[in-house]
Amino acid sequence: MALKVNTSIRRPGIFAVAPIGAIDASGYAIFQEKVGSVLNQNPDVIIFDMEFADYINSMGIRVLVKTKKAMKKSGGKIMFINLQPQIKKVFEILNALPSLKVFASIQELDNYLDAMQTRSHLGPDGDA
Repeated sequence: MALKVNTSIRRPGIFAVAPIGAIDASGYAIFQEKVGSVLNQNPDVIIFDMEFADYINSMGIRVLVKTKKAMKKSGGKIMFINLQPQIKKVFEILNALPSLKVFASIQELDNYLDAMQTRSHLGPDGDA
């Protein structure tokens, strides 16, 4: 099965990228193209929902590293949710993405984003 990549806007400035299948030599170009189209929209955050990604090779990791660099340059962040054990293991082995935030579920991520946005609207003493 060829890699499929769904993209969506979760909130203004927050995009989700959800690969379905293997991010390998035959699929990484699709992944790269979809991520590139999201980057062209100047996101604040890109969430990679890896629930249905069942494999990633060095080409896929390269796309993620390049995305992380681009987002850092623009002041944005990338985050991961629903990492499959085999992909999480690849990240651990490569230690390629040590500073990324990984969340167990979309609810955990939404709670984090809500708290982050609430803090940014409050002054240093907690007042609006």
